[in-house]
Amino acid sequence: MATRYTRRRFLTNLSMAGGAIVLRAAPAVAEEPLETTSLRFVKSNSICLAPQNIADELLRAEGFKDIRYLPLPNQSIQEALAAGVLDLGLGYASEYVEAVDRGLPVTMLAGVHVGCFELFGNESVRSITDLKGKRVGIQAFGSSPHLFLTLIAAEVGLDPKKDIDWVVWKGEPMQLFIDGKTDAFLSFPPKSQELRARHVGHVMVDSAMDRPWSQYFCCMMGGSREFVRKYPVATKRAARAILKAVDLWTSDPAHAAQRLVEGGFTTPRYDYVRQALSELPYDKWREFDPEDTVRFWALRLYGAKLIKSGPKKIIAEGTDWRFLNELKRELKA
Repeated sequence: MATRYTRRRFLTNLSMAGGAIVLRAAPAVAEEPLETTSLRFVKSNSICLAPQNIADELLRAEGFKDIRYLPLPNQSIQEALAAGVLDLGLGYASEYVEAVDRGLPVTMLAGVHVGCFELFGNESVRSITDLKGKRVGIQAFGSSPHLFLTLIAAEVGLDPKKDIDWVVWKGEPMQLFIDGKTDAFLSFPPKSQELRARHVGHVMVDSAMDRPWSQYFCCMMGGSREFVRKYPVATKRAARAILKAVDLWTSDPAHAAQRLVEGGFTTPRYDYVRQALSELPYDKWREFDPEDTVRFWALRLYGAKLIKSGPKKIIAEGTDWRFLNELKRELKA
């Protein structure tokens, strides 16, 4: 039976698992007060966004009092940030790059984790080149699965616009794959764990393990450009809470899984969530350079003619690493 984690147990585990991270002595010079005590994030059942979903106590410890998780039925995270609907948010690196290319006022602040995509195929699809002429289910053009599949198809010489039969389905594309109505499906955790447990299809690409994808961040932390400019102290302290949550997750995935399930942020299947958290590489935020990630995705999106701006422009207009650099020094493992 899964252990039930209360708030008291959370704080105890935080002290034990991340003593050097969380209970570090106060700095010699007191930090500036927060310019705002309110934060708005997207409410999502994606495990990829989980660090912001389990960071509530950490955010409150930083002084935030009004922490809201909002649904976004008709906007991407980046569009909501640009419109001032959200303040900060985790999201797919390519979507951030594409948003900056579109001129949306968003700023990438840090890399969070490596890999979460797994490409499943049926018996007729044994390799990426076999996607030619095959049906692939997505929820929308421009979505993160569409962007990633476009890039991996282009890497092997396919023309994603002509060679793939995109099946746009507003419902659940995974069910189309299970029912045999599509030939391939790009999965996120914990759906990947479910498909493997049910022996549906086979994995052709695992972005957490397969190069070159495994060498770069999949998910980035970003913010509204106006929020970052207007509230630098709040930005840094919110980023610190989220990165501490990443460290907690890495040290105690069972605890993080329980909190996600009990908080309604993901599937109620604790076993799938626990497995996903154990498999995802969430220990690279100090090690990998997020600017390399932006350059990597920008070059591929540009080569696939999905964006018009080169990496230099994207980096100059859409990134700010000063908070991350400070936190790397503060939060040494």
